[in-house]
Amino acid sequence: MRIDILSLFPAMFKGILESSILAIALEKKLVDIWLTDIRNFSYASHRNVDDRPYAGGPGMLLKPEPIFRAVESIPHNPEHPPLYILLTPQGEVFQQKTALELSQKEHLVLICGHYEGFDERIRLGLKPREISIGDYVLTGGEIPAMVLVDSIARLIPGVLGDIESTEHESFSNGLLEYPQYTRPPVFRGMEVPEILYSGHHKKIEEWKKQKALERTILRRPDLMKNAAQNSGENA
Repeated sequence: MRIDILSLFPAMFKGILESSILAIALEKKLVDIWLTDIRNFSYASHRNVDDRPYAGGPGMLLKPEPIFRAVESIPHNPEHPPLYILLTPQGEVFQQKTALELSQKEHLVLICGHYEGFDERIRLGLKPREISIGDYVLTGGEIPAMVLVDSIARLIPGVLGDIESTEHESFSNGLLEYPQYTRPPVFRGMEVPEILYSGHHKKIEEWKKQKALERTILRRPDLMKNAAQNSGENA
């Protein structure tokens, strides 16, 4: 998979791309990540990429020319054109199922917003998918882009050592993850549930499912509602 990130601040990605799982994915050549500075494609002498909106309004907008020039500089396979993604509060809320879907694409181009947003012709011309990481506003799209890259890359086969680790995570099956324990069996009076070292695999699986259900009902009842709605739609 190839991921291109268009940003006004590409240096922000240095730490995350050189650490942990993403560094492993890059080292294994399972994902190829390229950073593009949008300012390099500005016509302005001072590399300006923003301007005031027509008809007035607060703040500045990202101009279309630098974005289009940056996008058109990216090499791609004509038979498999990239999926363009705008990181914007106006987009669909990013979920685990979205990460799984995007992890199966060959080429993603993430475009980080800034200022008050994008000139609308960027949307009209590129016809991107718009994604938000939540109902709040950040200073730019760099952090959302990092969230997407991290979440997507770890789902690519071979990136994680144990494929089951992604299959039983929170949200992968619509529920939060069940409680987990490691050694010692007793810590400050708190004991590991006996069932987990009983050796009864069927009962352990039943315990895990029950605890995942209980935790989801307690902490995220909205997930239960969504699961019920999806079940009804698929009936």
